[in-house]
Amino acid sequence: MRLELIHVGMVTTNCYLLTNEETGEAALIDPGDEADRLLACCRGRRLTAVLLTHGHFDHMMAVPKLKEAAGVRVYAPAAEAPLLMDSEENLSGSWQGRPTAFEADVLLQDGEEFDLLGTQARLILTPGHTAGSSCYYLPELGWLFSGDTLFCESYGRVDLPTAMPERIGPSVREKLLVLPQGTRVFPGHGASTDIAYERRYNPLAQGWKEDNAK
Repeated sequence: MRLELIHVGMVTTNCYLLTNEETGEAALIDPGDEADRLLACCRGRRLTAVLLTHGHFDHMMAVPKLKEAAGVRVYAPAAEAPLLMDSEENLSGSWQGRPTAFEADVLLQDGEEFDLLGTQARLILTPGHTAGSSCYYLPELGWLFSGDTLFCESYGRVDLPTAMPERIGPSVREKLLVLPQGTRVFPGHGASTDIAYERRYNPLAQGWKEDNAK
C-alpha cells in the first residue's frame, strides 16, 4: 500500500492518499479542501472511497466535488452524521463562508470493520474533539489515522462545536495507547508519530495503564 500526505486548506490539514498499487484503487482520508488538486493527485488511479475522521470543515469540504467528479463512497462515523449535515456547527459556513453539508454513504459504528483497498480497516470511536471523532486503524499495516484526536505530543482542541472535553483523555488512553506500540500514527495536523512515543510523551498519557499494553 502506498501512502502520500497532501496538505490542504486554510489550516494545513493532513489529507492522506492511499493507493493499492496492484489494483490502482485509491482512497482519501480527510479531504478538507482543494478538491481539484486532490483529483489531480489521483490521476491515473481509481478513487473509490473517502474516509472522514470527523465532521469539521477542514476535514471534509472537498467531499461534494469529489463525489460529483469521481462518484466515491464516503465513510464516516455514525455519531458524526448530525455534524456533517449542519454547516454552522461544522464551521464551514461561519469560518469558511462556504456552507457545506452532506450525508455520508456509509455510517460506521465503533469497532466496525470493513475492507479498504484490499486491507482490513476498523473504525475506533474516540469522542472528545467532537462527539463522534474517530480514528481508522489498519492492523495489517500497523497504521492509525487519528484525525484530530491524537497529535504528536498533543491532542485536538476541545472548545469547538460538539466537543466533549471530559472524554478525550479516556479516548486516547483506553482506545489508542493500548494499540501495539509500533503502530504508526498519522494525525489530522502536524507530524506523524507512533504509539510507543505517545505513551511516553503525550500529556494525555498520564494515568495510562501499562497492563493494558500490547
